[in-house]
Amino acid sequence: MKKIIILMLAIYCIFPLKVLALADSAKSSILIEASSGTIIHESEADLELPMASMTKMMTLLIIMEYIDSGKIALTDNVPISENAASMGGSQVYLEANTSMSLDTLLKAVCIASANDAAVALAEYVAGSVDKFVEMMNEKAKSLGLNHTNFVNVHGLDAENHYSSAHDMAFIAKELLKHELILQYSSIYEDYIKHPDGTNTWIVNTNKLINYYEGLDGLKTGYTIDSGYCITATAKRNNMRLISVVMGEENNNIRNQDTIELLNYGFANYKMETIVDRDDDLGVIPVKFGKKESVKLKLIEDAVDLVNIVEENSYSYELVYDDVTAPVYVGDVVGQVNIYANEVKINSYDLTVSESVEKANFFDLYFRNIKKLLKGSN
Repeated sequence: MKKIIILMLAIYCIFPLKVLALADSAKSSILIEASSGTIIHESEADLELPMASMTKMMTLLIIMEYIDSGKIALTDNVPISENAASMGGSQVYLEANTSMSLDTLLKAVCIASANDAAVALAEYVAGSVDKFVEMMNEKAKSLGLNHTNFVNVHGLDAENHYSSAHDMAFIAKELLKHELILQYSSIYEDYIKHPDGTNTWIVNTNKLINYYEGLDGLKTGYTIDSGYCITATAKRNNMRLISVVMGEENNNIRNQDTIELLNYGFANYKMETIVDRDDDLGVIPVKFGKKESVKLKLIEDAVDLVNIVEENSYSYELVYDDVTAPVYVGDVVGQVNIYANEVKINSYDLTVSESVEKANFFDLYFRNIKKLLKGSN
């Protein structure tokens, strides 16, 4: 039988907010909150434009998924083909018919935006660049991105290779689910050690890394066709924002517009925790369990992106079915529906606070005996 429990909370936020023209030098721009994908600001965000090396966010997303699945590892030695070594543009001068660790190649892509490293990784995962590009486009479709098409893995200008500020932001959102990426994108400078013993000094193409508080990624881009563009992410006070600007005239304007967008977001929005993942949400019976009941908790915090001019009154509703053992921490046993001003805004998964194994015959026998004795008193 489905159980529903409704609880009321009250959280009020009332502050003035000034509406500004933001990043108006960019052909296209967007600002979103990273966990929810809520759009805070956008301007021509669906305009299809060349995205230069921001392309590599999708390349990196697929690589990260392969790492997390165990199909590849950071310690793998990746062969360097003639094709990879011949790539122009940003590069770390890989030598054909050698190999380099996957970890080093990731560093080269994230810090130096190395085209040769991106091609080497794509060939390693898919066998060919063309196959990898197919994977990129399939991933874009699965994410519901309607203004993106890839024809290469690096972002050099090519016909029919385009994206939008919106789609770049949501690729970044997906990429940030893999926390490993920030360990690379937040490095300002390092060295690439080559098989012959020489070193290549690499410096992050994102100069905001050492300048803007909380900024730790994500990917810059520039070609003649694309102009200057950047997808940036920064975190302050438990809120992570993602901004994208495209088609900027120069690097300084690109950075200035990015700072303007992020400043606007951090100044006028905050994340409100409605229900904490450690909150006690009551107990649920467990059929045939070694324990007859177990406490409920959220798998993750229930939060809301709050505009500081809003006045919000929150409530939440627990919805769950009967649970049968065995049940383990992390198993989804129901949902918490979150309401702001009586309008549903999100749902979060419920789990149990501790695992409960299935009771054996003797557990059930003695439990029934105790109930019988208790009932006879």
